[in-house]
Amino acid sequence: MLIINGTVYLENRVIENGYVRIAGDKIVGFGSMEFCDLNDDQVIDAKGNAVIPGFIDQHIHGAYGSDHMDGTLEALHTIVNFIPKEGTTSYLPTTMTQSQEAVDIALSSIVEYMDHHNKPGEAEMLGMHLEGPFISAKHVGAQNPKFIQKPTRENFNHYWEKSDGRIKLITFAPEEAEPGFIDYITSKGVVASAGHTDSYYGQIMDACKEGLSNLTHFHNAMTPHHHRNPGAVTAGFVNPQLKAEMIVDGIHIHPDSVKATFTIKGEDGIIGITDAMRAKGLPDGEYDLGGQMVSKIGKECRIDTGSLAGSVAEMDFVVRNLKNFTGCSMQSLIKMSSTNSAKQLGVFGRKGSIAVGKDADIVITDEDINIQTTICRGVVAYTKD
Repeated sequence: MLIINGTVYLENRVIENGYVRIAGDKIVGFGSMEFCDLNDDQVIDAKGNAVIPGFIDQHIHGAYGSDHMDGTLEALHTIVNFIPKEGTTSYLPTTMTQSQEAVDIALSSIVEYMDHHNKPGEAEMLGMHLEGPFISAKHVGAQNPKFIQKPTRENFNHYWEKSDGRIKLITFAPEEAEPGFIDYITSKGVVASAGHTDSYYGQIMDACKEGLSNLTHFHNAMTPHHHRNPGAVTAGFVNPQLKAEMIVDGIHIHPDSVKATFTIKGEDGIIGITDAMRAKGLPDGEYDLGGQMVSKIGKECRIDTGSLAGSVAEMDFVVRNLKNFTGCSMQSLIKMSSTNSAKQLGVFGRKGSIAVGKDADIVITDEDINIQTTICRGVVAYTKD
């Protein structure tokens, strides 16, 4: 496959009128069009649009009527084939705070799909994001409080076994964790992420010394920045070790707060996510999320308590908002939608940038982040036409 006539964004430079060559599922070359040989089997004309690395969504529950907690291969098939239209080429299937049996079934089904069904041309599952059940009852959001568990080695080991060691990221409340919990999970290569937490500034900073490196849906379901009582948000502002996941849908975080966070954290400190649920891509109505009914009205989803219940944001919408709210460059958008997450999840060796030898996860988009084509591991997964 050959992509021609594109503005190709590499790790450290931009080729204004360039090409990218793909063989199998890998990128094997790139350069200026004046040096391009057009003898490839499949040629895609980028028509001057941006050629960038595919988006990575490390926090998504579902889409188009399906949820990872459904525990079925059909639900997973729907999700991995739906989200490439948003420019998402890889992601972390994300669970909920539900019964241990329900989480076990979800993890087992994801393992089976990863091993036997997740093929090129679909968004690739990079592992799993365990959001809950290790959260604070004070910041449950749309999670079900009756299924909360303590963040202990014993409880973690149960889910680690069920996931076949595929858990990549865990959202938990550090103030609830037993001593040594963070060190234990990070020793297994799991990203430790504080979320749904009542931790104050000092507790988050202490957790960082043990290996905490991520903040789940930054600003939401955590203690806020306050001038007399600094919270988890304050720690996120000042500690460069902490990557800030953000649901940039214009609802979960005010646009001016997004801009302020970008000013403080910079392009290297933010990871755009959708936190989307099954109602994404569907009409307004009532939908299930973790055993609770959610009302979708426009771009908002809420449970009967009034709490926001995830989002219905597409990843391209999140990236477009990041651009519009912050005024940042395309290079910055690439970091916040792909590179930073690839590094955080330990897959930058094959994801997160356009480079020879990396997976051919590529998005062709116009300057307003309207997706034209999505390629997942060398196979066209979506085209606007």
